[in-house]
Amino acid sequence: MTPVFRYLIVATIASSATPDVTVEAAERSLKAAVDGRFKIGVAISPKVFQNSKDVGLIRRHFEILTPENCMKPQAVQPAEGVFKFDRSDLIADFARENDLEIVGHCLVWAKDDRTDEWMTLEENGPVSRERLLARITDHIEAVVPRYRDVATQWDVVNEAIGGGEDLLRDSVYARTTGFDFLETAFAAAREHDPDALLVYNDYNAHLPGRLEKVIAFLTELKERDVPVDAYGMQGHFQLGEDPRPQLKILFDELRRLGLKVVISELDIDVVRRGRWWADGGRHRDELRRYDPYPDRLPDDVAEDLAAEYARLFRFFDEHRDVIVRVSFWNLHDGHSWLNSFPWRRTNHPLLFDRTGEPKQAFDRVFETLTTTSSS
Repeated sequence: MTPVFRYLIVATIASSATPDVTVEAAERSLKAAVDGRFKIGVAISPKVFQNSKDVGLIRRHFEILTPENCMKPQAVQPAEGVFKFDRSDLIADFARENDLEIVGHCLVWAKDDRTDEWMTLEENGPVSRERLLARITDHIEAVVPRYRDVATQWDVVNEAIGGGEDLLRDSVYARTTGFDFLETAFAAAREHDPDALLVYNDYNAHLPGRLEKVIAFLTELKERDVPVDAYGMQGHFQLGEDPRPQLKILFDELRRLGLKVVISELDIDVVRRGRWWADGGRHRDELRRYDPYPDRLPDDVAEDLAAEYARLFRFFDEHRDVIVRVSFWNLHDGHSWLNSFPWRRTNHPLLFDRTGEPKQAFDRVFETLTTTSSS
């Protein structure tokens, strides 16, 4: 069965089925509540099309879709010149059929463990600077025109900032080209989609130390005249932390640089993960057995999550002049990557529960958005 035919079957089932949602939930819509102050989005995989209720949630609440994994370089081009677009085509076709947009995610993932070996080698050893830059350009030339009609934003480069003293992450891209791979990738994306918002995407900009590196990195891109339009702040927060003071500093610096911001991967981890990396990893055996909320969130934790989401969206509303998009990373709790990262446990980080029903967090976000003016 061809991918397009599979999509048509799914779309037909989804459009003919009545989504199993309550009347109260059906009367509320995130995108209606946002009312144009920024785009509201969600990251999905093609598996959502297997469930008519999931499809109904997407249609009602979101404007722009991010392919979670299926448009990443390893998924799209597993061997040089060999492209597999079937899964990303499903999402793009769904967006076209439903008058939605997509975020092209992502064109370059600047990590060695997220880069196939064929990209890093050539006949006589490690890839040369010229060959690597040519391969980046070829990849972008193959991907961007295919989705240009429906992709309004592109995560051009993902996670290139280093974790130590170096500004660039140690990767084949940085070792071989320095900053040149960023210049090449953004220039190629601009050439093939001149009207799209071009995004640099990374994590933990709300943490001291990392914040300063993000600002220095983006400043370097601007000084090099790299055609970057926005910073994609992943926004993988943890319950109990307050990122707003650091985010205000970040947003002020982005204004100074003439950049917009997208909150590209929003969720709030209710089973905090920081201890996984603490003390040289010595807590990991204990944490692998730690699953505090296997059935439901206690009422007090659910209230804390709802309050934290409400504070964040009030803050986003206050900074709407610089925010272009807010995208949740996954549709509902059952789909969240935080059920398995960095260890397997039952997580509840989103606005909809495992059955697709709106949670208290949804109620508070909706209330926040509808009691603040969008004008």
